Amino acid sequence: MKYQLLSVLSALFILLYLTQTPTPKGDYNSPWRPQIHFSPRKNFMNDPNGLFIGDDGIWHMYYQYGDNPTGITPQNKHWGHASSKDLYHWNNHPIAISRSKNGGEIYSGSAVIDVDNTSGFFPYQTNGVVAIYTLHTEQEESQEIAYSIDGGYTFTKYEHNPVISVGLRGFRDPKVIWHTETRKWAMVVAHADERFIAIYTSSNLRNWTHVSSFDHPDLVDTHECPNLITIPMAGAPEPLYLLIISMSNGHPLGGSQMRYFPGHFNGTHFTPVDDYARRIVDYGLDMYAGQFFYGTPGGTKPVSIAWASNLRYAGDAPTGPVEGWRSSMTIPTVRYLANISNRGYDLVTTPYNLETMYDKVLARTDTSGSTGLPIDCVAIESGTVFLDVNITSKNQTTAAISNGTADFTFTASKTGEFISGGFIFGETVSFWVDRSNIKGYPAASDKVSIDNLSGNRTWRIRAVMDRSILEVFLNEGESTATTIFYPKGRLDRLSFETKGLGPEIGVSAVVWGLKSAWVGRRGGWRWKWKEESGYGYSIPGASNSILSQIWL
Repeated sequence: MKYQLLSVLSALFILLYLTQTPTPKGDYNSPWRPQIHFSPRKNFMNDPNGLFIGDDGIWHMYYQYGDNPTGITPQNKHWGHASSKDLYHWNNHPIAISRSKNGGEIYSGSAVIDVDNTSGFFPYQTNGVVAIYTLHTEQEESQEIAYSIDGGYTFTKYEHNPVISVGLRGFRDPKVIWHTETRKWAMVVAHADERFIAIYTSSNLRNWTHVSSFDHPDLVDTHECPNLITIPMAGAPEPLYLLIISMSNGHPLGGSQMRYFPGHFNGTHFTPVDDYARRIVDYGLDMYAGQFFYGTPGGTKPVSIAWASNLRYAGDAPTGPVEGWRSSMTIPTVRYLANISNRGYDLVTTPYNLETMYDKVLARTDTSGSTGLPIDCVAIESGTVFLDVNITSKNQTTAAISNGTADFTFTASKTGEFISGGFIFGETVSFWVDRSNIKGYPAASDKVSIDNLSGNRTWRIRAVMDRSILEVFLNEGESTATTIFYPKGRLDRLSFETKGLGPEIGVSAVVWGLKSAWVGRRGGWRWKWKEESGYGYSIPGASNSILSQIWL
């Protein structure tokens, strides 16, 4: 009896403590913490930087890391660092490149592997890494380099930095590639406020020459984080080049966005295939500053990761005061170009090796016409779910579906919140996502619509729901929509429903629960979910017979 009383008193003390104390920083199982998307252990994160894959097969990701001592905000920037063998299970490392002693912050940039030691930094190795980044001060933004002889874990700043200085404050985010034909390095870097992209070349990564610029009259907002890569074009014998520009505003729904230009690059000048400037990378509001990994094998589709947020509200996300961190990355994706729409040169995006994270099948159906499929997701400890739907017209004379809908809804059973989306079939096909019924973050209550989707008798939805982020890939990746949200309750129910579809329309769907990539790396307190009550804390290794009855 005495021990039971002590247990009750201990439980009451913990309950009192937890109602007054935020989640400890670094807990990778707190309620809003994504389980297959990378997020920082604590503090603020934004743009991915310096992505590369080493000769040992390890993927490296640096990122804008703000450890502002006065708040979880985008100040006091360094390059954070994480590495992975599969792009889902990440190891956190110490800060790779710290802000300078004179107060300058380390802004976005890229990294390359200097195989031939063009820089002179690596006389005894072929895997030296050179990081190219922006030093931001109140007076100027300039480009600097740092080199690593240990595979990218530690860096030495070049003693004669900066390598490019033009006396401007809005001059940032260098992306460097190796151009084989000219045997030179090529850099794209943003003149942010002047709204154009400058192109530089170098033979040694130290001395750079400005050779050309790219701009477009339809791009009227601040330019940031340009990317230039070679990319396969479906059905074409040779790859094209792809230039991506992030802009601080101008998204059709408001806020920041990414646009892309397919084209040709001769080592000094980029020429787009046409004058069209409205190709959008992602139709959701929450993809920005995406970057491709340097060093992926030639002939393969390039791999990318982006920051999953929007400049309009990134600094206000409630994860900051509640859980001690802000922002996550998208899942890794592979990309290529294909002629799908009438205009062509469409950027196709699909998840990278997502099947490696499959845990268990929660539901499966293969039927015709209108159907409904309710799914209980409580048993998935990660709280992360993947929905894969295929809708097929069996009519051989026409590929069209004259009318009907196909919708999914993720619901929090305890609070009634939900996020939903789906196809609307008619003379044209459209897709929508609506997060306005999530209560935890009113600033992000926006709706997304994608119109005039193509389809050749088959339409597909692939949706990854990971606690506080939803990524949707439509058809075979012709369009995507990334959406963040912060529910007050766990999204523990999923329903999929089709209406108005005739018996000639085949409907197949499978729902997978996904594994957590952070199991064993959480530390401190652990969140657990009890269906009958809600979220609560438990102490690792302790008896929870009393604690399991007390939930927040």
